[in-house]
Amino acid sequence: MNIEQVGVVGAGQMGSGIAQVCAAAGLQVILFDLNLQALERGVAAISASLQRLVSKDKLSQAELDETLAKVSLSTDLSDLGQADIVIEAASENEQIKQSIFRQLDEVCKPVAILATNTSSISITRLAAVTNRPGQVIGMHFMNPVPMMKLVEVIRALQTDDEVFRAVSTLAERAGKTPVDIKDAPGFVANRILLPMINEGIFCLHEGLASSEEIDTVMKLGMSHPMGPLALADLIGLDTCLSIMEVLYDSFKDPKYRPCPLLVQMVDAGYLGRKSGRGFYHYE
Repeated sequence: MNIEQVGVVGAGQMGSGIAQVCAAAGLQVILFDLNLQALERGVAAISASLQRLVSKDKLSQAELDETLAKVSLSTDLSDLGQADIVIEAASENEQIKQSIFRQLDEVCKPVAILATNTSSISITRLAAVTNRPGQVIGMHFMNPVPMMKLVEVIRALQTDDEVFRAVSTLAERAGKTPVDIKDAPGFVANRILLPMINEGIFCLHEGLASSEEIDTVMKLGMSHPMGPLALADLIGLDTCLSIMEVLYDSFKDPKYRPCPLLVQMVDAGYLGRKSGRGFYHYE
C-alpha cells in the first residue's frame, strides 16, 4: 500500500498538527473542516508552528513555504475521495465519529484506509459502521503533534495486517515512532495518563493543595515536564472528561469515576487553554 495523499478531518489542534507533520514529510494533504474559519485557524496554527522552527534554525523559509504549499483546504468531504488514507481528528464523541466514518466510507475510494485519532473510543465499533472494516485503524497521535514522537497504532478486531503495516510505515515517514496497541478503552497512553490527571483533580477538589502546588509536586517530585492540571488544560477538559467517561462506562470500575469538579468545570465552559480558562487562566 503506497500512501502519498492524506486527508485530515478536523482542523483543530490535533488535526492541524497531523496535517503539518504529514506535509513536512512530503505528502499531499487535504485538510477538511465544516467551515472556512476553522480551516483558516488551522492553517494559521501550522504556519506559526513552522515559523517557530525557522526562528530556531531547525527549518528554512523555503522548507516552510514548501510544507504549506502541500496543504490544501476543503469544506466539501467529497474532496477526500482520492486520498490514500483519511485520518479523522474530530471531537471525542462516538456518535460524531461514527457519522463521519459512514460518510467517508461512501466518498473515499474503495482501497483507502480510514484512520481515527481517537483517544479512547473503540476502533472495532467504528470499523463496524463501514463496508471496509479491514481498512479501519486507530492512529493516535500525541499532543502537540509536531513535538511528540509517539503514535499508538491500534488495530480493530477487523483490521488487515497490510493496513497495519502501511499505517506504521506512514507514522515513521512522518518522523514518529509507531507502537502496536490492542483495541481497548483508553488504549495504553490514556489508560495510564487520564486516571492520574483525574486523581490530581480529586486532590484539588478535596482541598489537599492548590493547582500550582499539585503541579509542582509532580514536576519536582516525579520529574514530569508538566503537572497534571496544566496538562489537562492543554488537552482540553472536555476531552479529559470524555475519556474518563469511556473508561468508566467500559470497565464499570469506580476507580475511573470522573471527578465531580471536572464535570462542573466542563459544564461551566472552563475547558482549559482553548476557552481561556481551566485550572489556570490564559490570555
